[in-house]
Amino acid sequence: MSYLISLAIGLFVGVLYGALDFRSPAPPAIALVGLMGMLMGEKLWPMGRQLISGWLS
Repeated sequence: MSYLISLAIGLFVGVLYGALDFRSPAPPAIALVGLMGMLMGEKLWPMGRQLISGWLS
């Protein structure tokens, strides 16, 4: 299942790159900013769920 999710996200990012007219691979600065956003989003998701569950209880 993880492979399918990874493929779907990769396809979405590929379409987004195409829509924004970025070359693939992206220039290093853009790629690093994108990676930083991915890492931040990965950490924010559990924190957000925990925060919302705290508000609801």
